Amino acid sequence: MKNGNVYRVVFRNQTEYHMEIQTFNHVDYLWDEAKAASMQGDEVALFLYRSNILGADLRITNYGGGNTSCKTMEKDPLNGEEVEVLWVKGSGGDIGTLTRKGIAGLYTDRLRNLKKVYRGIEQEDEMVALFDHCIYDLESKAPSIDTPLHGLLPFQHIDHLHPDALIAIAAASDSEAITKEIWGDRMGWVPWQRPGFDLALQLEECLEKNPSIRGIVLGSHGVFTWGDTSYECYLNSLEVIEEASAYIESNLGKKRPVFGGEKMTSLPAEQRKAQAAKIAPILRGLCSSEKSMIGHFTDDERVLEFVNSHDLERLAPLGTSCPDHFLRTKIQPLVLPLEKDEDLDDAQAIKDKLLAAFEAYRTEYQNYYNTHKRANSPAVRDANPVIILYPGVGMFSFAKNKQTARVASEFYINAINVMKGAEAISSYTSLPRQEAFDIEYWLLEEAKLQRMPAEKPLSRKIAFVTGAAGGIGKAIADKLAQEGANVVLADISEERLQEALDTYPQDVAATVVCDVTNPVAITQAMEATALAFGGVDIMVHSAGLAISKPLEDTSEKDWNILSEVLVKGQFNLAQETVKILRKQDMGGDLISIASKNGLVAGPNNIAYGTAKAAQQHMVRLLAAELGKDKIRVNTVNPDGVIVGSKIWEGKWAEGRAKAYGITVEELPAHYAKRNLLHEIILPEDIANGVFSLVGILHKSTGNIINVDGGMAAAFPR
Repeated sequence: MKNGNVYRVVFRNQTEYHMEIQTFNHVDYLWDEAKAASMQGDEVALFLYRSNILGADLRITNYGGGNTSCKTMEKDPLNGEEVEVLWVKGSGGDIGTLTRKGIAGLYTDRLRNLKKVYRGIEQEDEMVALFDHCIYDLESKAPSIDTPLHGLLPFQHIDHLHPDALIAIAAASDSEAITKEIWGDRMGWVPWQRPGFDLALQLEECLEKNPSIRGIVLGSHGVFTWGDTSYECYLNSLEVIEEASAYIESNLGKKRPVFGGEKMTSLPAEQRKAQAAKIAPILRGLCSSEKSMIGHFTDDERVLEFVNSHDLERLAPLGTSCPDHFLRTKIQPLVLPLEKDEDLDDAQAIKDKLLAAFEAYRTEYQNYYNTHKRANSPAVRDANPVIILYPGVGMFSFAKNKQTARVASEFYINAINVMKGAEAISSYTSLPRQEAFDIEYWLLEEAKLQRMPAEKPLSRKIAFVTGAAGGIGKAIADKLAQEGANVVLADISEERLQEALDTYPQDVAATVVCDVTNPVAITQAMEATALAFGGVDIMVHSAGLAISKPLEDTSEKDWNILSEVLVKGQFNLAQETVKILRKQDMGGDLISIASKNGLVAGPNNIAYGTAKAAQQHMVRLLAAELGKDKIRVNTVNPDGVIVGSKIWEGKWAEGRAKAYGITVEELPAHYAKRNLLHEIILPEDIANGVFSLVGILHKSTGNIINVDGGMAAAFPR
């Protein structure tokens, strides 16, 4: 069940009780009694289940935000005695996807005994290292900074969440009074304080002074709720969020119109996407002045309500309030100085117009750093915006990969919800700039960044691969994705594309149905690529077909289809890709999958061999023309890729077998025997050839790499 009614038994005393109905309209009630019953007796499993269903609703907490815990009695392996153990989400985890491997298990009494050595808020960061001395489970994930907030509170099950409604109350200028108005004495309130051991002491003190409360609102931050069982904790969390949401909803528009009312209307949906596709590569190039970025676009109705409002100019510069928000979105967004229906076809003119806005943003960010840095602050980070707002069109986000960009977008939508709620019930207040800086450039946060694994060779790259639903094209897309790239799979078969897409993790790949013989389809495919990831860096033309016939049997239709797919398709793809590459001004790669047959003559191959030779020479011509743009253009020549290749599924195999006087079954061995290395060539071998050109040989253009096992007649000369 999602929104709906939940029946609760409420006891007046040991013998009297009555039924209450709890209605949820603002959160999803996802507790499955049967599923929970299967975990009965395993409190850790129930805590993980509760975490996952809480994390499934982005109104309750955003990706990676908040943390949950439970406490159990376990046998101490050192003395056999029963001890209480705190199980809590580990550092860097996400409650929506939390598993046993992502939690930390600590001796609760040892964690509480750290109060004896705590030296005060100025030295509280040193407490994090001491958490390791409290570890019970040796397979624990690294404990997070929030661990003591769960350990010092006495409850068996605890949720620390970042619901939009609660943060709206927490970020209101009179947050404490509003908390009192909604819940009376049932909820505590503590002012903003950076997460850590001292905040844990503040929560403990709040509970001691108010022993009957059901939770605590954290100023500018979120909420803590609890329960004796996992279910009671879950229900308590939902009820508190529901009550906060209902209060905000009842006040929306009473004081004044939401966000001051609509200042402009949005473009129609198709026009919004068309504008976004045109400008995304320009924005990506500007955002990538220090490091290449991947983009995400949304025209969610909540975004449009905000960016089209009178209050945009006042609220956007204030920045976000919750630390989890601005750590991912930066302290504030960039609002584009463009009309919603502005002519974006002159990319250079638009780039020139936007450059001043970007330079102003970078300067302001540098000033923010210079003004608030401390003696031991890490070096300034990339000063480009993460969130970019385009009134009338939508919102862009740019980050190191698609997931991070998408999550940043989700977080800013949460921030919009917070501003909307806070403005409805009071007035919105963001975190003071010094507090925000101290979170963003926290040494513990910097240490977490330094522990991140090294990026892969093609991280931050976007590859568009034709013929990618199977065979060589799919192998190329797989290889590029394995090396860190985002990939767009283009093919004429929608069914096979979906099958191919299902083999990739979320946020890695996208698909587009594209007939490379149709220039309009190619344009639309490139627009879809810009919408999906912000632009493109690598174009691999792998789509193809093969027809093997002697001269007298080769029809005009045969000639035309080979020329259309292999040659004209490559030409059209190059034209459209280069438009985007020039908008980005970041260089790029064009790769043509040609053939040994373009270099050496063979029987019964007039149309195919000619088309492949044309592809190869077009690569040379493009390399000569595009070098000034730092666009590299190269060729990979396969030969005899029979196993796993779509070409060999048709009559081509029969034609080649006939030409050589052998059977189709004998072709792989035949091709292997005729090359110098006596190797069968696989689609993965061609993919490795492509990777060498885009991931290693950064100063190679106009080149040909033969992946044919060594065919002396085809040596380039």
